[in-house]
Amino acid sequence: MERSLIIFKPDAVLRGIIGEIITRFERAGFKIIAMKMLQPSYDDLFTHYEGIGTLKTRKGDEIFESQLASMQDGPVIAMVLEGVEAVETIRKMVGATEPKSAAPGTIRGDYAHVTYGAAASVGRGVANIIHASADLSEAKKEISHWFSDSELHTYDTVHQPFTQPRKK
Repeated sequence: MERSLIIFKPDAVLRGIIGEIITRFERAGFKIIAMKMLQPSYDDLFTHYEGIGTLKTRKGDEIFESQLASMQDGPVIAMVLEGVEAVETIRKMVGATEPKSAAPGTIRGDYAHVTYGAAASVGRGVANIIHASADLSEAKKEISHWFSDSELHTYDTVHQPFTQPRKK
C-alpha cells in the first residue's frame, strides 16, 4: 500500500469544503491513517515547500514567498491517505496545479478557478484548495515532516476487501 500526504490549504478550510473532499477520497477507497489541524510556522512551510518540494529553487523567491504567505492565511488540515497506487491516483483526483487548467470532475476543477496571473496581480499564491504529494519519494519525506510514526494508524476498513488486493 502507498501513502500520500494531503494538505487542505487555508482557502479550503475557510470555505468549509473539507468534508466534501474527504468523502471523495473515502469513496475512491482511500483510508485516512492520520489527520490534524494546525497553523504551520514559516519554518515548517519552508521545509515543506523548499527543503522537500524545491519550489523556491524551481520558481523563484516571489512565487515562493507568496505561497508561504497564503499558506499562513488560516489553519490547514494535514492528512495521510493510504491505498493502492495512492500517490498517482490522488494526484489525478486533485487535478492540475493551476485551477483554470484542472479538468471538471477533479477537486481543483470543481472547487477552484483562480489563475496564476490573477493571484500574482494581487501578490498572492494561487488558491488551489489542496496539496497532494507529487511522487512516492516526496510523499515519504512529507509524511515524516508533518507526522510522527505514533500519529500514523493501522486498521482495517469494512470495504478494504473491495478496494485492496487480497492478502496472501
